[in-house]
Amino acid sequence: MKSVEQYRNQKVLVLGLAKSGVNAARLLHKLGAFVTVNDKKEFDDNPDAQELLSDGIKVITGGHPLSLLDEDFKVVVKNPGIPYSNPIVSGAQAKGIPVITEVELASQILEGELIGVTGTNGKTTTTTMITMMLNQRADAGKAYVAGNIGVPASAIAQKATAADTMVTELSSFMLCGIRTLHPHIAVITNIYSTHLDYHGSRENYVKAKMRITMNQTADDYFVINWDSEEWRELSKQSAAQVVPFSRQANTKAGAYEEDGKLYFKDEYIMDAADIRIPGDHNVENALAAITVAKLQAVPTAGIVQVLKTFSGVRHRTQYVETYQNRQFYNDSKATNLVSTEMALKGFDQPVILLAGGLDRGNTFEKLAPALKEHVKTLIVFGETAQKVADAGKLAGIDDIVFTDNCETAVPIAWEHSQANDIIMLSPACASWDQYPNFEVRGDRFIKAIEQLTGKAEEN
Repeated sequence: MKSVEQYRNQKVLVLGLAKSGVNAARLLHKLGAFVTVNDKKEFDDNPDAQELLSDGIKVITGGHPLSLLDEDFKVVVKNPGIPYSNPIVSGAQAKGIPVITEVELASQILEGELIGVTGTNGKTTTTTMITMMLNQRADAGKAYVAGNIGVPASAIAQKATAADTMVTELSSFMLCGIRTLHPHIAVITNIYSTHLDYHGSRENYVKAKMRITMNQTADDYFVINWDSEEWRELSKQSAAQVVPFSRQANTKAGAYEEDGKLYFKDEYIMDAADIRIPGDHNVENALAAITVAKLQAVPTAGIVQVLKTFSGVRHRTQYVETYQNRQFYNDSKATNLVSTEMALKGFDQPVILLAGGLDRGNTFEKLAPALKEHVKTLIVFGETAQKVADAGKLAGIDDIVFTDNCETAVPIAWEHSQANDIIMLSPACASWDQYPNFEVRGDRFIKAIEQLTGKAEEN
């Protein structure tokens, strides 16, 4: 990692733990900073805080006392999920103290190249595809996934060499806390409307996403979806070389689909139907990944190998298993309407959909056309159960069942299924009303499938 002196003997506050906070605190400690960690969870129930204390790091738990602002902190490293309305955060900003996120810290010590991927949907799949493709190069360093994909960027940046590449999934929450982060290639998969409770408006959300390219220059590349006039207009804000990908516009400046075939510029890559994971949205993800791979000189054969064999990322239209001619898919990462709509469009067979979760105040009428076209049975749960059911009624679905959660939904789905049906968890909602995160929700869904099929006893 790069030698960084700017934090030595400086007081730094790490606000909020989880993976990113723990790794940021340890890295700052290694860089010679006087680190204070503040987390709202009580110390006795906080193993991360206990470990950091044993490492010699100052720990304050059980809340966010405003008295912390009396300390002469030079910078605050904030957990991405903590809103800027938090009194510690807003107070620090009022005092002129920089508030950054862990990915900014990671970018400052990274020796190798940074590729950043953001967007409303498809970030994780695209990030994973890109990394797998880059690792097809025989004469280059290793590519690592990092960031919002569940791998702290600061941990990867410490071990990546100058020959390596860190492919980093960047959420809008993370991007709000960057200052100098500079990806050589920045990717925007798409931008819809989500997280408005955090950002306050769609305009602010879009601005957060566009921060991925704010430090790029004419020597860099900005890879963006070309299938929306809005996204094409946004590309004009970048100083980098714009390289588009498209399923609709057939732009020959980048990667595109034409007559069911995928191309990069004038080079045929493969048939879209040969991509292993289903859905038009995964064709878009593949096109984004192809663009980056070609910019990084990955051989076409390596690209094709990845796309023909990659079976999907856990919790993202993840194929679980086939049992008595019913296919089960775990799409717990679908925390908004567009994600669920895209997942549904990936199937020609009838779908039994398991949906519902945290109520953020929105309704689900926009999901009705996809429900009407693809869903035979709708099983709803969580705070939004009634709202999702209302959308199902609007779509003309007669078979709607209420249940407690996604686990209890599995045997109900089985009872309502027939051979060749798809049984899919794609909630269209965040998980926090019933589960700590979407990963736990997806794991519980898979466990319920194992219970149904008898594999739980085998395990």
